Amino acid sequence: MSEDRTGSAMILGFSLMAGLLGLGLIVSTATIRVKSFERSVVVKGLSEREYPADVVIWPIQFTRTGNDAAALYASVEEDTESIRSFLMEKGIREDEISLSPPAVTDKSAFSYGGQETPFRYSSIRTITVYSSRIDTVRALMSSLAELGRQGIVFSDTAYQTEYLFNRLNEIKPEMIEEATKNAREVAQRFADDSESSLGKIKKASQGQFSISPRDRNNPHIKRIRVVSTVEYYLR
Repeated sequence: MSEDRTGSAMILGFSLMAGLLGLGLIVSTATIRVKSFERSVVVKGLSEREYPADVVIWPIQFTRTGNDAAALYASVEEDTESIRSFLMEKGIREDEISLSPPAVTDKSAFSYGGQETPFRYSSIRTITVYSSRIDTVRALMSSLAELGRQGIVFSDTAYQTEYLFNRLNEIKPEMIEEATKNAREVAQRFADDSESSLGKIKKASQGQFSISPRDRNNPHIKRIRVVSTVEYYLR
C-alpha cells in the first residue's frame, strides 16, 4: 500500500516538474517574441528642392538735403515723379508701385556743441516695388544709375530687397512623400545589414519646412527643405 502511495507521489512530482518546465519554456518563448516585436529603428528622410521666388519686394530709397523746407519738399516730389516714370517706362505697372511719406529731419534741432551742418534739412523717401515679375525687377536694379546721372541720390538698400515663396502648400504633399520614401530606403538598408525584416511604421513625425536663399548671390532662388523622422518595426 505504501509502495503504491510512493509511486503515485513520484509520478505527481514528475508531472509537476514537467509542467513547470513547459510553462517556463512558453513564458521564455513569449518574452523573446515580445522583445523581438519591440525592436525598431529610427531614421530620417530628407526632401530638398529649389524653386524661383514668387514675389520680389524692392524698396528704393532716395535722399534730398536743403536749407529751405518748402523747396526741399518740392524737390522730393520731383524726384518721386522721375523715379515713378522711369519704372513705368521699364515695364513696372502703376499698381506695383507704392510710396511712403517723406521723412524730413531738421538737423538744427539735433546739433550739439555749436557744430554747423551744410544743410539744415534732410529728407529720405522710399518707393517700393511689389511684383511677381522677378526677372523684370532684377533687370531694373542695375539701371538706377541712369537716374543717378540726373542728380537723384539713392541710399544703399540692396540688402533690404526681399524675395518671397508663396507656393509652399502646393509642393508640401510631394515633398513629404519624397522624405518618407527616402526614410524607408534608409531603414531598409539598415534592416538588410542587420539581417532583419522591415516592418510597419511605429511612429512618424514631420519636421518644419524651411525656406532659405540658395546662396548669397542668388536670393531669388529658394531652397525648400523638410526632414521627416520615421520609426519602423524590425522583425
